[in-house]
Amino acid sequence: MFQKAITAVTAAVLCALLCSCSPKAPSARETGIKNFKNTQKKLNELLLRNDLSKETRYAVVNRIANNMLSVKDYTNLIVFLTEWAEDHPDDPYNAYWLLMTAYAYLENDAEPIAEYYFERIINNYSDLKIQGKSIHFLCLQHLIQISKSSANKISYFNQLISRFPNNVSITELYYRLAIEYENEGEWNQAIRTYTLFLDQDDASTIQIAGVPNAFLKAKQLIDFNNSSKDWTFESLDALVTAVKRAISNYNYKALDRYKSKVNFFAMSWRQDETDTNAQENFSMRSFMRGNRIRYSAELDSTSSPTEAYLRTTGWSNYVNVWYLYFRKVNFPADPEIHGRWEWAGIYFGEKL
Repeated sequence: MFQKAITAVTAAVLCALLCSCSPKAPSARETGIKNFKNTQKKLNELLLRNDLSKETRYAVVNRIANNMLSVKDYTNLIVFLTEWAEDHPDDPYNAYWLLMTAYAYLENDAEPIAEYYFERIINNYSDLKIQGKSIHFLCLQHLIQISKSSANKISYFNQLISRFPNNVSITELYYRLAIEYENEGEWNQAIRTYTLFLDQDDASTIQIAGVPNAFLKAKQLIDFNNSSKDWTFESLDALVTAVKRAISNYNYKALDRYKSKVNFFAMSWRQDETDTNAQENFSMRSFMRGNRIRYSAELDSTSSPTEAYLRTTGWSNYVNVWYLYFRKVNFPADPEIHGRWEWAGIYFGEKL
């Protein structure tokens, strides 16, 4: 019995040794790598021929590049395409090869270098259509997403609007362009572009990703720009003093004058200033007659250098407490108004 067991073990060991000594079949991965290298070698050899037509040469370069893309060999892809473009400056498809180069850099999380190549294509190469798609349009789409420069984005948005109006939402681009003008301090251009945005048929209904209530915000800014702004005060102290005096004297006409004539809101703490039903236009007269209005001696403790709250009571049996909301005017387009203070709204009820 023991002998049989030894024999069985020996046979198993011999079998293992024999198997290990026999030629090992290549794995599918190894076969794939070998086939890939053979294919690339043949294509590169074909590319050396001088009798290739323009179309055939494009097909060969494209096949080599796409083979590299398929295995995510971005490093060699970049080397191959940039060297090709440099060695063949007359190749009509160089814009496409550099587009693939930029894409490879994007995949390697090298956005600044990708931006360089997208810019290079737009500035140095004529537009080219591949499979019906404009190379310049694709570059501009990428550039507005990855660029950190407002000045550059202004150029990109303007090019998209002027060159590809049928491929983009003009309405959305006007809004985004206006934001970049603001970032650059080009206030006149920002106002002009917000006006162009509001003039579009779909401005009031468009949904812009990351920009809730775009229409209302643009309208408020333009309305403020077009207003007299004569309700603003030099300082917060001057504004609060005037409001308190008017309340003490039950001078509703003065309070009506002090209220902002554009974008004044009256709402609960749970509402948002941009809610359409938060915008109110009413006279203080209806709430002052027959009521005993009082105000706190000091501004609320949550007030800040840019906004302030004054607690008042006695306006209504329904909602007795009103917080008058004052804010610093943020309107760099008009240096004489920027930094002044306005009474911008009313919050109903105790603070939440």
